[in-house]
Amino acid sequence: MDAAFTAEQDAIRRTLRELLAKHCGIDEVRAATGTDAGYDAGLWALLSQRLGLPGLALPEAYGGVGCGIAELALAAEETGRALAPSPLLATAVLAVPLITRLGTGAQRSELLPRIADGSLTATLAAAPLPRALALTGDNRAGEWAGGGRAGGVQARRAGGGTWRLYGEVGQVLDGHSAGLLLVAAHTGGYPRARTLLFLVRAEAAGLVRVRLTALDETRPLARVELHDTEAELLGGDGDAADVPDALAATGCEAAAALAAEAAGAAGRVLERTVAYVRQRQQFGRAIGSFQAVRHRLADLYVRVQAARSAAYYAAWDPAAGALALAQCLEAQHTVTAEGIQLHGGIGFTWEHEAHLYFKRATADGLLFGPVHRLRAHAAETAGVFAAA
Repeated sequence: MDAAFTAEQDAIRRTLRELLAKHCGIDEVRAATGTDAGYDAGLWALLSQRLGLPGLALPEAYGGVGCGIAELALAAEETGRALAPSPLLATAVLAVPLITRLGTGAQRSELLPRIADGSLTATLAAAPLPRALALTGDNRAGEWAGGGRAGGVQARRAGGGTWRLYGEVGQVLDGHSAGLLLVAAHTGGYPRARTLLFLVRAEAAGLVRVRLTALDETRPLARVELHDTEAELLGGDGDAADVPDALAATGCEAAAALAAEAAGAAGRVLERTVAYVRQRQQFGRAIGSFQAVRHRLADLYVRVQAARSAAYYAAWDPAAGALALAQCLEAQHTVTAEGIQLHGGIGFTWEHEAHLYFKRATADGLLFGPVHRLRAHAAETAGVFAAA
């Protein structure tokens, strides 16, 4: 394994960091979260057209850049540093791999080029998300989406090869603004229920989307209601066993990208904290010169570097994504909490940016974890607790 980044990967990181520094300062982040979409559409167009960010891991045949999960993770690390609100996670990390893995040739040809050029955003409507992606438990039983008995979303066949969906999904990333929803639904009836994925267009009749009040305003969430809504089956009518496998594979890659994003946010908070303690004076000297503060910062530095190493390894081998995500979420939460403490009297104020990073860390742990379940499922899968 060569742990060094290539010149192309370094260029992606450098270019994206420069662009976000220019167009996505903390004031721009606050303004973007207050829009109807929850992100700056102009910045998203810039990221799509200049850098090809939504198509970074897409093959060139579909208008993508032709890179892989490693480059996508580097991009996520930079957006995490800037706390940039964007549809990158929902579209490029969750929806694109599923369309690529499960979609028919016609579906891929229609949807992926539009996603690559930024004209179409998409998201995955499945809850709870960590269970659906097999990060905190087995996703084959389908109980995470109602199990075919009650709750979740149910599907039934309609005429002309179409389907009708009814039900509700909560906490859908960018669910209020995405132009395309990939909805996990049950069909077949209990006890022969199986989970399939369906394409629901934003203009479909019977689709109701309500933006929710979220702890982390930079990560918009919505409740999606389907009232006998017309949908299209993602892929053919073949063996549905491919759906849990595709979700699990997507979960590993998503965990790698999320780990990098969390590591980027933690690293940025540490940088800002170090800069602050160097200039903040107390008793006639910078507080960063006190041994107790230095020791706390040293501990945070070790956590950030360990998280970054775990994230980079997961980008190279997504099978380690869940464990890397647990490591990075834990580091992100610790660093952001300590950052508030070390900023002292201004750290907890609404005007300071520290609370935005702390909210991101807390919300990520709730939405994609919790950490102990990520680790427990990884240990169970690896047979760590098997009887001797």
